[in-house]
Parts: sequence; structure tokens; C-alpha cells
Amino acid sequence: MTTAQYPRSPKEEVNGLCHFARLIDKIRMRHAGQIQDYNYLTAGLDKYLLDKMDIQGADLEKRVLEGGSDEDVANWVKANGKALTEEEKAEWNNMVLTFGPKAEMAQKAFDRNKAALAEKRGVSIEDLSHITTWTGLIEHDEERM
Repeated sequence: MTTAQYPRSPKEEVNGLCHFARLIDKIRMRHAGQIQDYNYLTAGLDKYLLDKMDIQGADLEKRVLEGGSDEDVANWVKANGKALTEEEKAEWNNMVLTFGPKAEMAQKAFDRNKAALAEKRGVSIEDLSHITTWTGLIEHDEERM
């Protein structure tokens, strides 16, 4: 039996930013053949974070694959992207931790993902009614909650 591998939690920070550690992990793991089904760089929080840092996904991917620590990658982003203020970082982190579906299409996607999680866990969807954010859904799906 194989144990699923997941990128770090969206709650974990690199350079004071939630989700950055997860994005770095997604790149490393995808290229190591450890994950296949993650959208990354072009969608969701990955895309929003790249836009916030003013970094192109392909450029970040190249830098991460060159090796080094998270701090090395963060320093590269600081040198090549937008310098974020502490206030901007706090706003970003709050959004990551509280972001739920707003539009009807997003709500439908969220509900489908939550239903799939309920099926995977063998519980009713009502048992997961407390999950209202994308981060919460990720944390539950990846068995950190």
C-alpha cells in the first residue's frame, strides 16, 4: 500500500506568505513524479499568489528546479518580483485562510469537491458542512484535519 504524498499545508508560510510553501512543494513534487493531478501555476491560489508577487509561473518553476532552500527561492522572488509590505502579506494570508466560493460556478465546484471528499471518507456531506473555505477543504482532503 502506498501512502499519498501532499504538498505542505496552505497555512504554512515562506517569506511571511501562506501558500508559498505549498506552491514550492507542488513544483518540486510534480517534477519528481510524486504528484500528477494538481493544477498549479495557472489556476487558483497559485495564480493569485504569482500575480501578487509579480512573478511568472514558468520563471518560478525554473528557479525552484535549480535547487536550494525555500529561503533561496524567497530571496530570488524578492529580487525579481514585487516587494510586498507586511500589510499586503497580512491581507494575502487572511484571504488564503478565509477564502470561500463566491460565484455560483465556484460554489458548484466547491460542492462537487466536498461531495467527493465525503464519498472518499465514507461520510455524509452534512458531516462536512463545517467546511466553508478552500483551505479547509484542502486540509480535510489531505487529512490534516
